[in-house]
Amino acid sequence: MTIGHTLLGLLEGGPRHGYDLKRAYDERFGQHRSLPYGQVYSTLSRLLRDGLVDVDGVESGEGPERKRYSITEAGVRTLEEWLSTPEKPVANLHSTLFTKVVLAVASGRDAGEVLDAQRQAHLERMRELTRSKREAGTTDLLVHDFSLFHLEADLRWLELAVTRLDQLTKEIR
Repeated sequence: MTIGHTLLGLLEGGPRHGYDLKRAYDERFGQHRSLPYGQVYSTLSRLLRDGLVDVDGVESGEGPERKRYSITEAGVRTLEEWLSTPEKPVANLHSTLFTKVVLAVASGRDAGEVLDAQRQAHLERMRELTRSKREAGTTDLLVHDFSLFHLEADLRWLELAVTRLDQLTKEIR
């Protein structure tokens, strides 16, 4: 997800200040990592430069002036194009875990231990996500389910990798 497209999507609901955009982003997408203010304003500057947002107004108060941003027609077109373009499915063949398994086998270490430790870490993370689903709203439920399904796929790969360790060892050594 790009921050720029996300801010455009948030602005489509109506003009907002940078602070409001950050808060909306954090509430919807920043469950585990909030968006830094500096990134919000640098992204808004790029969107403004590219004609995808306009300054809709400036309010003065006790602190610095607060700019209110709105999405332009070009911004709406850019957002529509981004939303309608499917993401490229990514198959991470060269993941860190895959590398660890191959290197463990190549070095004579027990790759089964590497896989078992990873399996335990995956199961613990799945338990954490499942517990947090009990109190989650719909947005968080979707995020947690997305993560759980990916972890389940990883577990299937871990189980398959265990069954192929002997064959992998013969090929590598």
